Amino acid sequence: MKIVIFGLSITSTWGNGHATTYRSLVRALSVRKHEILFLERDVEWYANQRDMAAPPFCKLHLYKTLADLKRRFRAEIKSADCIVVGSYVPDGVAVADWVTRVAQGPIAFYDIDTPVTLAKLARGDYEYLSPDLIPRFDLYLSFTGGPFLDRLESQLGAQMVRPLYCSADPDIYYPQRVKKLWDLGYIGTYSADRHSRFESLLLTPANAYSSGRFIVAGSQYPSDIRWPTNLSRVLHLPCLDHREFYNQQRFTLNLTRGPMAKAGFSPSVRLFEAAACGTAIISDPWTGLETFFEPGKEILVAASTNEVLDIIQTEPERTILKIGQAARERFLREHTPDHRAAELENYLAELTSPSPALQEAQEFRTQKLSSKLSG
Repeated sequence: MKIVIFGLSITSTWGNGHATTYRSLVRALSVRKHEILFLERDVEWYANQRDMAAPPFCKLHLYKTLADLKRRFRAEIKSADCIVVGSYVPDGVAVADWVTRVAQGPIAFYDIDTPVTLAKLARGDYEYLSPDLIPRFDLYLSFTGGPFLDRLESQLGAQMVRPLYCSADPDIYYPQRVKKLWDLGYIGTYSADRHSRFESLLLTPANAYSSGRFIVAGSQYPSDIRWPTNLSRVLHLPCLDHREFYNQQRFTLNLTRGPMAKAGFSPSVRLFEAAACGTAIISDPWTGLETFFEPGKEILVAASTNEVLDIIQTEPERTILKIGQAARERFLREHTPDHRAAELENYLAELTSPSPALQEAQEFRTQKLSSKLSG
């Protein structure tokens, strides 16, 4: 198939987790013989921080403005077998409106930020998606599973909603024999809605465990944070350095953004990266975590400073190794990019040959939407 993807970024991992997701998915689709065109808005903050300016597994085009996009790529959109529009695409509403008018193949919206998206819609913030666009997509792909999928259909009129979780490339993320430099590490851009957990599960443990070694990689943290003296800081860690970063840690911390934690069923890119490296993960608790990794066997869960300290100070090294290995095995069985690419193929096949139940549900939502518009 010829697939066109509009995404926030595939060229730069600076300040976003989208690029890692797109790279692993697009690479897997390419291996499965699909032709991918990735369209990315050329913006200054990514232009100055590109760690993959020319992806080898897809065609990449940067566009400056909406007018530039329409002028250069109308024929590509019209002839594509499938178009995917991602969340947080600049001028996303205008882009999606244009695509749904021009495209002849099925159109999917890929929501890498589902709980954030729904919260924005509820308060009338239509930064990259508007309610009237949702029924116009043939397929709504969501980073979040669970009850949110039903809500997208029943309340917002989505035609067909399916989970498409993130992943990590096992050719890039894998175990290495390197010295363990850190007792606990974390990689993530600053986010206000997870900062209280960042403090209780990392900063406070670092202050309390003065002989321990800690590290944080990520940008946009406030200048007034008082970093512990036994904690090292990396302002930006290029994607190609992530593997070594995970492998140098005894434990890595996974923190979930507030809306994602509240919604549940929202695994992060970092969760799968660490698992692929076989690094033992300590995660904050959230509903649905057990559907991805088994707590106590494949992942450890901590909700307080004392729980983090107890884990990093008392867990035997053989147990740490065993947990990391179990997480990697689960990742390889269920969560690789090839699994995600196969899931997307299956969803697109459903569109061309929908089951009677799906067809009936879509007809019902179409009638309901028509009655709302006529009313």
